[in-house]
Order: sequence, then structure tokens, then C-alpha cells
Amino acid sequence: MKILYRVIVIFKFFKKIFSASESESPVSEIAAGPEESRAKIYSRSEHCISRTQISENALKVLQRLKKADYEAYLVGGCVRDLLLGREPKDFDVATNASPEQVKQVFRNCRIIGRRFRLAHVFFGREIIEVATFRGSETAESDQQVVHEDGRLLRDNVFGTLEEDVWRRDFTVNALYYNIRDFSVVDYTGGMQDHANAVLRLIGDPGVRYREDPVRMLRAIRFAVKLGFTLHPDTEQPIYTQAELLKSIPAARLYDEALKLFLAGYGVQTFEMLRHYGLFAMLFPATDKCLETQDHDFPRLFLIRALENSDARFAEGKSLTPYFLLAALLWEPLQMAAEKRIQQGEHETVAYQNAANEVLSRQIKITAMPRHITQSMRDVWFLQNKFSKTFGTRPYRLLEQPKFRAAYDFLQLRAETGGADPELVEWWTQFQLADEETQRKMTAPPKGSATKGKGKPRRYRTRKKPDTPQ
Repeated sequence: MKILYRVIVIFKFFKKIFSASESESPVSEIAAGPEESRAKIYSRSEHCISRTQISENALKVLQRLKKADYEAYLVGGCVRDLLLGREPKDFDVATNASPEQVKQVFRNCRIIGRRFRLAHVFFGREIIEVATFRGSETAESDQQVVHEDGRLLRDNVFGTLEEDVWRRDFTVNALYYNIRDFSVVDYTGGMQDHANAVLRLIGDPGVRYREDPVRMLRAIRFAVKLGFTLHPDTEQPIYTQAELLKSIPAARLYDEALKLFLAGYGVQTFEMLRHYGLFAMLFPATDKCLETQDHDFPRLFLIRALENSDARFAEGKSLTPYFLLAALLWEPLQMAAEKRIQQGEHETVAYQNAANEVLSRQIKITAMPRHITQSMRDVWFLQNKFSKTFGTRPYRLLEQPKFRAAYDFLQLRAETGGADPELVEWWTQFQLADEETQRKMTAPPKGSATKGKGKPRRYRTRKKPDTPQ
């Protein structure tokens, strides 16, 4: 018995030595998630990420979590962008610490979220988002709620790094930068996809799209932004599952629409969305209008507006959501107003009713805030006022808060045949002219009636006749 005991002890000793040596190797393979693939660890010498490229505050979060004996990794878009040599917009951290444990480590922390709870660590204006590893639990419970159509409504199942990998969307977004040894952990082949410029969904694409249909929009956005091609398995289900977007809350689709069109790649994004049938899910009235022609010419106004926004983004200029949304819905507004005018409505009333009709339908899909829809109305309704170039009307129009946006809108219309270029030139000169020149420009033509121009007309109230006693 003693001999047998000694043999067992010796066996365990050697087993421990060999397992330790495997874990210390710079490039090791680790048993990975549900698909029985293995993770590759890329040592510091095998990738281009440097700590000098990482936000100081993100490094503070990583180091403090490490000091508190928690696992801590940079993950997601920041790792992807660092590998591309780009400056990340923000830095996300993944850890095995629960949100409550993260809050214990950082006093400047706030727990947010319902669908999946996150910890936000505040450093002035910079926020470092810290997410706990998500688990692979599939059964419905208090922590995970799944809709009958497959959508995840709430998902607070925590797990390990191995499990967390398979809950992420694309392979190039599932790369983990380890603060302990500055390596990159890759379970899904994301480094290879990164090198091949391929965007590939993790897991069964059909199931993943049903879990969260917004992943289809994210696929388009990332493919355009990164210049990657969609993997065939990731691409094919989009054609048949586009209508799943109808189940997404309108407020979330509004946020996604802004990300799609205000990131400097509007034209390419628009073309890809239409190709896969996704644009029709976001802006059905606009998509329907684009299938028709305007006096035997294709409707080019939207493309020109997107080109203008992309150019402004490239120049570092600000982009206003209401302007582009006004452009996205301009064609439906025009068609609805023309239909009402043909039915006998006055032009002004027709445009007001058409705006109500178009906006009421669109906000059910993308829930635009009231201040956005009001600004869109202002830009639309000022268009007809540009044709009034005599008397005091040009001065009053010039004082409107949304004049500049409306003028830019008029310019785009003129460039695509929707407005008179000479009218645009008149307004361009009028804005820059001195007072004397402006008076000459707004003077009525000789021989024209001037009655009613200038000061507002006053009306006398007629005296009521005496009523019989």
C-alpha cells in the first residue's frame, strides 16, 4: 500500500509540473467553448498593440482589477481598431468580477443596464465600460429571458472568459488583450479573419440574428467601416431574415440609424442596406419612392445629401441628425404633398398634412425625438419661402433659427434638379451683401403693385349696427 501511495504521489507531482509548463508557454492552446475549438495566445511579439496606444484611464481600470486579483482584458472594437492601427473611439473591459465587485474596487463607478448589467467607471468625460464575462446558460430563468421569436430580452447570466467569447457577435470583435502578459487571446480565429479582412459571425448566423436582429445592421456597419467583406455564412441569412427588424423597439432602431448614416460612410452604407433589403425595413416610404422616377429621372437627392454628410465628416465638421433625416424623408413628403394638392388642398396645408402623415408613420419604426421632428419640419417648410425675394420677407427668413440648414438643403435640391440654381445664387449673394445692396435686391420690379408690401396692413373694425331695443 505504501508503494502504491508513493507511486500516486509521484504521478501527481509530474502531472503538476507538466501542466505548469504548458500554461507558461508564450503560445499555448486552451480548450475552448461550445464548438470545441482551441484558443491561441498571441504573445506581445506577435501583435502590434502597444500600451502607449491605450487610454491611461483604461490602463488604470485594467491594473486595479488585476491588483484586486480579478481577470481583466481589453475586448471588442478597441482591440480590433488597435490591430488596424486606428485610434479607438472608446475602450471596453471584460472581467470575471461581477458589477457589484467592480463597484467595490472603483468609487467612481455606476451600474447600468437591464438587458445586461454593466459597470461604468467615470474619469471626467471619459467612461470605461466594464462588462462581466457572460455565461452560456440557455434555459430561461430570472437571469435570462428569451422572447418566443428567439430574441434575448434580458441576459444577466455571468460566466467565464471561455463562455464569454461565444456570446460575442463577430470574430474580429472577440479578441482579448490580457493586461497580465500583454498577449492577445483568440478563441474564434479572429486574428486570421482580421488578416483576411473578413467579417464572420460567431456561431450559427440564423440563430444569432434571431437572438438580436440588430446584428444584421451591425454587420453592414462594420463591413463598410473596416472595408471588410462579409463571410458567405454571415451574409446569406440577411436576405431572408431582414423582416426580423420589425420586432426591434423603435427607439433602438433610431439609435442604430444614426450610427449607420452619421459615421462618414453614408453612401456605401445606404447602398449595402438596399442590397440586402434592410433599408426598406428602416425607411419603407423612402425605399418605395426610390423605386420610382421623377419626370423620367432617377431620384438623386438622397445620394447627394449622403455625399454631403460624408464630406463634412471627413472635414471634421459637425453633423446634425435632423438634417439627414429630413433628407431621408424628403421624397416621401414630396409625393404625399403632391397627392394632396391634386385632391384640391392648398399647397401650404398639403405640406403640413403630408409632414404629419410621413412623420407619424416613420416614428413607429425609428422613434425620433420631438425636437428632431420639429427641426425637420422647419427645414421642410422654409423651402417654399425661399421663392419670396421681394419686400421684407427675405429679411424675416434670414432671421429664422434654421435658416442656414434650410439654405444648405435648398442647395442640395438645386444640385439634383429639385430647385432653381439662380434662386440659390440670389440667396448666396443676399446673405453676404451690405444693407444698400440688400435693399436693391429686395426692391419690387418697376411697375409692379407695391400695395401690401413693407409694413403689415391694418384693418379697421367695422362698427356694429345698433340693435333694436
